[in-house]
Amino acid sequence: MRLYLAIIEQKEFQMPANLTPQYFEAEKKLKTAKSPQEKTQILEELLSLVPKHKGTEKLQALLKTKIAKLKSAAQKKPTISKQGPTHHIDKAGAGQIVLIGPPNSGKSSLIKSLTNANPEVGNYPFTTRVPYPAMMLFENTQIQLIDTPPITPDYMEIWHSELIKGADRILLLLDLSCQNQAEILYPLLDKLKEKKIELIPDDQTIPSEAHLFYKIALIVANKTDLPLTEKNLNSLKNALKPGFSVIPISVSHGKGLEGLKKKMFSILHVIRVYSKVPGKKVGFEDPFTLKKGSSVMGLAKAVHKDFAQKLKFARIWSENKYQGQKVNRDHILEDEDIIELHI
Repeated sequence: MRLYLAIIEQKEFQMPANLTPQYFEAEKKLKTAKSPQEKTQILEELLSLVPKHKGTEKLQALLKTKIAKLKSAAQKKPTISKQGPTHHIDKAGAGQIVLIGPPNSGKSSLIKSLTNANPEVGNYPFTTRVPYPAMMLFENTQIQLIDTPPITPDYMEIWHSELIKGADRILLLLDLSCQNQAEILYPLLDKLKEKKIELIPDDQTIPSEAHLFYKIALIVANKTDLPLTEKNLNSLKNALKPGFSVIPISVSHGKGLEGLKKKMFSILHVIRVYSKVPGKKVGFEDPFTLKKGSSVMGLAKAVHKDFAQKLKFARIWSENKYQGQKVNRDHILEDEDIIELHI
């Protein structure tokens, strides 16, 4: 479903009569602009073409706000800050998923296949020494993936466990070329338990015990292209706790990767919401990302606190259900719905 969001009073969208033809030509270019840098340049050009008088004050303010928002977003890139043995990575995109697993399971290769990043990939253990963030594009939404060093019964850095505790979700990647999956899986889970971390399936309610960090996780099995992996896959399924399922993939052959991307988006429990200005087409390239169960009011707060305070009603569109009907501020949104906020 698609939710288009229009955000300003009708009066603020009424253009002054003395805007120049050059302004409207530049405005047309904005509709096809793709990158934030290109949009910023066009918005700055529009601002320079607006006649400076009282009748255009609201339009000038709107353009300046859009420019400031784009510049601010461009500066918020994932960064790694280090203090001694600590590594912290700022969250970005629709959610942060940390990849963990035993040595040589293929985490770095998976990151390389799913993103534009180029982490070091080697056929020897501990190629990855520090966390490596990268952004994965799923349809029109970015998801942050973090490659991490392998976990063994004898090795796990303090910062590694803290990174896992702070993540939105976990992806545990295992190697199907190894025969006895239980001998690999259980020591890894025990090591996490030592650090007060327990992995749970997506459909399990997170327990309330305060002494453990319960993290929703995907179990992914790599190297399905190798011989005898069907037997090893069954061994892994038998070793898992009830509720978990396995997603089989082959990074080297590209098998199962599109399905994995969909599953990663699904377990984040987020929705995409689009914005629409009355009388204009919707841009689908830059959705708002909200938690599942968010309301129209939640969207208004995400746009700006002033909209939340002044919101009167919204109009909503969706693929099969709504066609511009009025809804109140408590209406629950769904993925790819479309709304206009009226204040």
